Amino acid sequence: MRHLRLLPLLTLALSCGYQAERDEMTERTQGERDAKEIRDGIRAGAAEDVAIGYSTSDARFVRNLVGFQGAESVKYDADQDVWFVTNMTGAGSMKDANGYISRISAAHPESASVFIESGKGGVVLDSPKGIALHGDTLWVADISVLRAFDRHTGAPLANIDFAPLGAVQLNDVAVGPDGQIYVTDTGIMMTPKGVLHLGPDRVFRVGASQSISVMASAPTVTWPNGILWNTATKQWNIVSFDPFNGRIFSLSANGDSARVIRQGLGRLDGVELLPNGALVFTSWADSSIHLLKDGTDRKIIREVPEAADLGFDTRRKQLAIALSVLGRVQIWSLGNLAGSMR
Repeated sequence: MRHLRLLPLLTLALSCGYQAERDEMTERTQGERDAKEIRDGIRAGAAEDVAIGYSTSDARFVRNLVGFQGAESVKYDADQDVWFVTNMTGAGSMKDANGYISRISAAHPESASVFIESGKGGVVLDSPKGIALHGDTLWVADISVLRAFDRHTGAPLANIDFAPLGAVQLNDVAVGPDGQIYVTDTGIMMTPKGVLHLGPDRVFRVGASQSISVMASAPTVTWPNGILWNTATKQWNIVSFDPFNGRIFSLSANGDSARVIRQGLGRLDGVELLPNGALVFTSWADSSIHLLKDGTDRKIIREVPEAADLGFDTRRKQLAIALSVLGRVQIWSLGNLAGSMR
């Protein structure tokens, strides 16, 4: 009879053990299920929960977009009122044909879909990163290849191979005032063991008939990462991913002259131009989002881990921050920090 009395306790213990195991499995697979549901279009990637990081300015957290796999770059398309997000899906230098690009309604972030996926329709995407929009074309940097897609349909248009020029890590893309495409090569390998700098550090220019040349830069622009054409100053701005010297460069249109306009902690990644002419950029070194205006550099959002590229929604004055390691994109309202359109 004593053995029989122990049975309820034994059953309870077993039940608790099974429940703990189920809870552990649930926690372990939740991220995988989220990512799969996003890719399959079962549900959208919006979750209105708590912020990663905190504001030290007028910036205000809006929401998280979740379910990505190595979200590296985010770009706002004002004509379609959508966000494009590149997903590396693994180490950033792996040529595994496993990358994809998401498209999200900016007005209704609960509406998300996989826009371009490697292996479908003849598409190859290994580890897509920076994005630029030029006319009806969406340009994407992908390790040693610059890929072009129709930004409305996602149909592949071109693949420009930089491997013969020794490209190591094509990182960000921008359109110049001359209509040519400019691509940074940060010269790094992104591996499961960390970031290895091999060099050389270059900015490529793609001209007519897909001809490739190297943009001059003096002084040498090291570890070039984010790039943009500054319509306010008529200069190029390039941020450096150098771990020890976080510089922002301002270069002439042809790159034959350059100066440093910001210097500080390193690992600068994404950069975006705001309507009031300020630059907003990310820094891994201090886990912050910075704003640079009139020579003054200040942190506007703190404790944001390894923030990658940025995008800016010109309609709502909202900043999108790609958080690769967390598989999400955060949306923050900048309000008066962004100023008015020029």
